[in-house]
Amino acid sequence: DFMQASWDIEEVQAKGIQHLASFVKDKSAFPCLLKCTEVITRAMKTHIDSLELQAEGCTLLLEILSQALEQGVMMALDERVASCLLHTVRKHSGNEEFLISLCTLLMMVSASEVAAENLRKVGIIPDLLSILRRFLHNDEICFSCCAVLWSLAVSENNGDQAVLESAVPVTSAVLQKHLQNGVVAESACSALWALSLQGCVTDSECEPTAALLLDALRMNPERAVLVKNGCLALASLVRLSETAALAILLDSKGSGIELIKDEYHLHFDEPGVAEALCLLMNEMVQYDEVMLDMRSQKMEKLLSEIKLQFPFS
Repeated sequence: DFMQASWDIEEVQAKGIQHLASFVKDKSAFPCLLKCTEVITRAMKTHIDSLELQAEGCTLLLEILSQALEQGVMMALDERVASCLLHTVRKHSGNEEFLISLCTLLMMVSASEVAAENLRKVGIIPDLLSILRRFLHNDEICFSCCAVLWSLAVSENNGDQAVLESAVPVTSAVLQKHLQNGVVAESACSALWALSLQGCVTDSECEPTAALLLDALRMNPERAVLVKNGCLALASLVRLSETAALAILLDSKGSGIELIKDEYHLHFDEPGVAEALCLLMNEMVQYDEVMLDMRSQKMEKLLSEIKLQFPFS
């Protein structure tokens, strides 16, 4: 009530946010803090020029969201809150240190399908891409932004085809830059999977994107989630174009088929990885020339192994 009575006074909003932050450690205050998210974001929007207030508001929202996730509470932030966050993103898009926190907050918010949909509605995707282009070197920002992109692109009711298509080269650039950073590469592979699933990869992008995904698998073979999502992305690319299937067979750095075999043997006890590999192979055998090559490389033997390992799946 104190904050709502004086929106225009920055000191009141700053003191209010600081006071609310003092309750974060008190578990019994959590249900009340959950109801304060709109008040906090409105204070941030009203005093958007104050970086200090933005930082304190962002930190408090992160604390509340972290507790919500710990307790299994999904926070479906409405469109007004999404709009406030977008204003903050636009106003402080050049402040790298602040963006690390803000992008982490956006990633946590987008875990909710409703909140992700609201972020998409207010048009945050071009701003995310702009941030990625500017801070391609920053692994924390790249990780968070790719995770948000995945959440926004994976939604089925997507009306942003042109915007999403422009995300493919940017996400590929992130993966290329951070191939050796497993956490960022995993996030970028997931985003590319969602984008390819939506048919956003053009014919000319299929081959280089497939080659890049194979590089990610080679560089991070031990990361089961990356392998699974990388294979799912490859399957979507193969579904879009035979060029992607041929790129897997004829990759200049070594046979993609041998790589698939190696990944399976490394993760033979992971049903998610096996399923993704089967999906990829199923897409590849739709092309006669590719199927003949797979047969010559004894893929039937691998399929038999998978069938024995997962007889009830």
